[in-house]
Amino acid sequence: MKKPLEIILNKLATWYEIILLNLPNFVLGLIVFGSMMWLSQVLKKFINNKLSHRIKKESLRSLAANLASFVVILIGLVLALSTLNLDSAIESILAGAGVAGLAVGLALKGALSNMFSGVVLSVKDIINVGDWIETNGFSGQVEKITLRNTFIREKDNNMVIIPNSTVLSNPFKNYGITPSNKLIINCGVHYDSDLRFVKKVLLKMIEENFPPPSKDKQPQILFNNFGGSSIDFEMRFWFDLNEKASHVEAKSDAIILIQEYFADAGINIPYPIRTLIHEGNEVAA
Repeated sequence: MKKPLEIILNKLATWYEIILLNLPNFVLGLIVFGSMMWLSQVLKKFINNKLSHRIKKESLRSLAANLASFVVILIGLVLALSTLNLDSAIESILAGAGVAGLAVGLALKGALSNMFSGVVLSVKDIINVGDWIETNGFSGQVEKITLRNTFIREKDNNMVIIPNSTVLSNPFKNYGITPSNKLIINCGVHYDSDLRFVKKVLLKMIEENFPPPSKDKQPQILFNNFGGSSIDFEMRFWFDLNEKASHVEAKSDAIILIQEYFADAGINIPYPIRTLIHEGNEVAA
């Protein structure tokens, strides 16, 4: 029992001496790594502030800042290991990085796909923060785009988080890409109405509230059907997405304005008429 105990005590004494000898290097390594971590955060904020005036896309600024921060942290890790005289360990880490990278790449295939898609969404001007989009059965305003997910706030204020690879691999509609969109509204007027006057009132309403964005995008008023109780028409006009947040809001505003302009002009939008037969007598309703 005495000999094994001596071996253990000698081993512990050797470790104690090694710890004492390397304690300054260990403390220095912690200081170096901690300083580089602090520097990475400072650099991240600095890059975000500097790029805020040059790059409008928040996701692209965040990508550049995160990459710079990661590089600084990696340098700090290498310097910390160097202060501990672990150059051989660094060489071993670098040597095994290729194999480890392959294994990690296979294990994190989905995460890396989302990250690559996040880079594409950040660089390509196809989806921006604030755009109204429809994708994968959801529609709403883009709140933010990270390296992994796209955050969409729906009309009912619910937040939908969709992986970036899912957004890119499926068709999506972005209302923010084109500055102007066309709105189509169907309505009807009484059979006694002067249709040319009706058209004149509608064009006035559009001109005063939804002016055409260009000469080749003029509004259209098309009478298309003799309905059961009205002469039906379809109005098509363009509206600016910068002023109207969505089709729903623009359509609501247009319907309110149509009712107001028709009321001022004395144009009647008739109620639907139905004929009911009750005990042999016809009654209009």
